[in-house]
Amino acid sequence: MHKREQFLAGDRPDDVALYLADSFVEGDGLAKHGEDTDRGVVLVVEGEQGRSVFQTATGMDAMGFAKRAMGTDGDIDRDLAGGTCPDCDGDPEFIFAFAEAENEEVGGLYAEGDVIHAYAYCDCGTAYADKWVADGTN
Repeated sequence: MHKREQFLAGDRPDDVALYLADSFVEGDGLAKHGEDTDRGVVLVVEGEQGRSVFQTATGMDAMGFAKRAMGTDGDIDRDLAGGTCPDCDGDPEFIFAFAEAENEEVGGLYAEGDVIHAYAYCDCGTAYADKWVADGTN
C-alpha cells in the first residue's frame, strides 16, 4: 500500500499530505519525492517536515493557510489529487491535508471515524476547505 493510500485510510496520523500541481512545481525537485497524478504530485511526509516543505514550496505557513481556508467550503478530491474551486471552478495549485483521529465525544463526522482535513488554494486566489471520514464516505 502506498503512503497516500495509508494516509487516506487514516493509518498515518502523524503525517501530512501535500498536493502540488505540475504547473506549480515545474522543474522543482519535489516531484521526484512524491506520487505522480494526472495533474501534479502528492507527497506524504512526517508532520513537521511536511509543514516545512509546504512553506518552502508555497511561501505560506501551513497552519496559517489552513486557518484562512477554513472559512470557505469547497470540493477537494478524495484522492487529494485535485478539486474544484467554489469561486471559479478551477483546479487547485496546491493542497495541504492532515488526519484527525476518531473522537466520539466530539460527535458528527468525528464519531464516524478518522477525519481527513484538506485545504486547497486556487490560482484565482481562493483558499477553501473540505473534510471527510477517512474511509472515503462523507
